[in-house]
Formats: sequence, C-alpha cells, structure tokens
Amino acid sequence: MKAVATAAQTGGKCYVEVMSREQVKAILERVLTWSPERQEDAADILTAMEASDSSQLRLSNAQADEVRRRLADSDAETMTLEEFTAHFKRRLAP
Repeated sequence: MKAVATAAQTGGKCYVEVMSREQVKAILERVLTWSPERQEDAADILTAMEASDSSQLRLSNAQADEVRRRLADSDAETMTLEEFTAHFKRRLAP
C-alpha cells in the first residue's frame, strides 16, 4: 500500500512511503474516535475508492499523458461551469 503526504503535511515536501498493515490498522482505529460526520466522510471516500477498483473505465496511456500535460499547464484556459454551459448551448444552437 502507498500513501502520499501532501506538501502541507510535510512542510512543503511531497513524498510517497509504503505503509505497513499495522499503520493502516492504526489509522482506521483513530477514525473510530472521530465525530460521526467525519467517520461518514471517511466511509464515503473508502467506498468510492473501492467502487473505482471495480470500474471498467480506464484511461489509455495516451489519455493519461494528456491529463498530466493539461494539469502541468499553468496557463491553461479555464472557465466556470456557467461559462461552459453557455458555450455549449451556443455550439448546439441551430
């Protein structure tokens, strides 16, 4: 299993470390001490992760490369959902 620490968690440094079963168990035990709302959030996230494992949808290597390229583009053109919807409606208008 792998875990990715965010830059905020590590003082600006990102890294990947392999977690042991004991570390995973310890985290899950701590979750049980959280508020019911936070436990529900954790359950939702884990359920979504589990569902994604059984999904038949997969990106091709070319598609994954394109996603990485677009995420790396700091000057990418962006628009709000409202702008996108208006643009899309204009394109479909007869």
